[in-house]
Amino acid sequence: MAPVLEPSSTPYVEDLVAGWVTEPWSRPQSALGCRPPMKTFHLPLLLVSGLVLACQAAGPADLILHNGLIETVDEAHGEVQALAVRKGRILAVGSDEVIDAFRGPGTRVLDLQGRRAIPGFIEGHGHFPGVGEMLRNLDLTRTRNWSEVVELVRERARSLPPGQWIVGRGWHQEKWNSIPAETVEGFPVHAALSAVSPDHPVCLEHASGHACFFNARAMELAGIDGDSPDPPGGEILRQENGAPSGLFRETAADLVLRARRSQLSERSLEEAEADLRRTLALADRECLSKGVTSFQDAGSPFDTIAVMRKMAQAGELNTRLWVMVSDTNERLAAELGDVQVRGAFDRHFTVAAIKRHLDGALGSRGAWLLEPYSDSPQSTGLNTATLESVRETARIAREHGVQLCVHAIGDRANRELLDLYEQALGPEGLASDHRWRIEHAQHLHPDDIPRFGELGIVASMQAVHCTSDGPWVEARLGAVRAREGAYVWRSLMDHGVLISNGTDAPVEDVDPIACFFSAVTRKTASGEPFYPDQRMNRLEALRSYTLNCAKAAFEEDIKGSLTPGKLADIVVLSHDILTVPEEEIRQSEVLWTFVGGDLVYSAPGVTPGP
Repeated sequence: MAPVLEPSSTPYVEDLVAGWVTEPWSRPQSALGCRPPMKTFHLPLLLVSGLVLACQAAGPADLILHNGLIETVDEAHGEVQALAVRKGRILAVGSDEVIDAFRGPGTRVLDLQGRRAIPGFIEGHGHFPGVGEMLRNLDLTRTRNWSEVVELVRERARSLPPGQWIVGRGWHQEKWNSIPAETVEGFPVHAALSAVSPDHPVCLEHASGHACFFNARAMELAGIDGDSPDPPGGEILRQENGAPSGLFRETAADLVLRARRSQLSERSLEEAEADLRRTLALADRECLSKGVTSFQDAGSPFDTIAVMRKMAQAGELNTRLWVMVSDTNERLAAELGDVQVRGAFDRHFTVAAIKRHLDGALGSRGAWLLEPYSDSPQSTGLNTATLESVRETARIAREHGVQLCVHAIGDRANRELLDLYEQALGPEGLASDHRWRIEHAQHLHPDDIPRFGELGIVASMQAVHCTSDGPWVEARLGAVRAREGAYVWRSLMDHGVLISNGTDAPVEDVDPIACFFSAVTRKTASGEPFYPDQRMNRLEALRSYTLNCAKAAFEEDIKGSLTPGKLADIVVLSHDILTVPEEEIRQSEVLWTFVGGDLVYSAPGVTPGP
């Protein structure tokens, strides 16, 4: 097994005067969920002198941020004015007066000018390669109708040689402003798309990532016709005459994607790796520009992980990666022990979890439900992997001592998975601090909500899905199921469940600000709140995107708060998302991103200075 790296033993000066400088936060939070203003005392000269001596013993700071509103997300420290960084770690936090004592001849001192600083955002569930691929392929997230999708494909076809695949992602039929002339279950038919791309195979992935739309050329290359059967866990959506419409749900998409893989396999190993490296580098830059300093990658195969590891080892990735392995049970059993690692390469690379899928997504009607869809009574969704297969994965996870993270969106999928976890862990495993996770946990039966807390299961949820999906959730589930079990953060929290946050990028933009806004408002694009009684307050939302994500990955000892001794991953914002009026939250931008105390992103035109 690869070595397991333990936290650094380098000594750090704790905030020696926290109890003298800052009044403990014993007062109630405001209605916004924010703490009252910090109360500061003047330090006697003797105590300041003692602090200076302690500072000199540890060495001066490499970096000081002062004159700011710094939310530490640590109840022992609360909100402070300044912090000091040394050797990539938080050295101390406190008032400007206290932190100034850590200044030395080589210390870089940055004036925040009253701006808000917070711990670096942790993307709790996303797809790191997918973020980069989204930047390289057709971005369909802003298309308003099928005609715009077709036109983007037409333009791309003109610029590419015949035979080359056209790939895009992000379309969602429920968000269009008009319905195509010909549809099946609300999805378009491929005729118009095929007409503008007769010589190019086309693959357009649904925003959810759980369905793909193909043109005639792609289906022809794959040998798909009206007689092709549906595979287990998938469905070819068909027209009235039985011919494929172009929409392939869940595992059915692989019937066509194998043709694309065949073309890609013609590249040399060197060409394939270089291409993946470009994709990962794009993802790295995009994450840092959005203030994401750590990224929990929700499922990559061994071959992709090998390239991630190389880049992390070479210092080519500033984003800290925590990776779930997504591969066959056979490969997991044979190879997982060789790739396991925690905190490698200066805490930039961890492989400590396995990812599986149990169902699909609600938007494509692939989520596995206990009762039929309200707008499709003949369907209860899709079970995309057998329970026997997932049980075997659970056995492998226990054998290797890693977390198991399984995608479950529908209430049936969540119930089956809770049952499976309870059986697989057994009394001994349930009594341990296992932190097995359910990824998404979007639609729950009310009876299953308390079970998350009883079994110690982490709910890895994405607040932005609530507001993105809100306008059509009731159509899929009906009002009762939507009210009682859809995106029920508050109900889960009331049962002591740890909720980690994220975007599921590239399903949604990797931007944490938009997700934070969703968590505290639950407002859809129209401004209507989706069952607002389930909202988080602002500190809860920030914690769900920082400390909770760290806990969901057994990394709270080094990440998630600006606590002395932890990694100096810090984000500075243009607006104070903890106090500004609700409508101004989304105007906030990331000005600076620090990873390990190093400035790795600065907004255009904003140069940090003294």
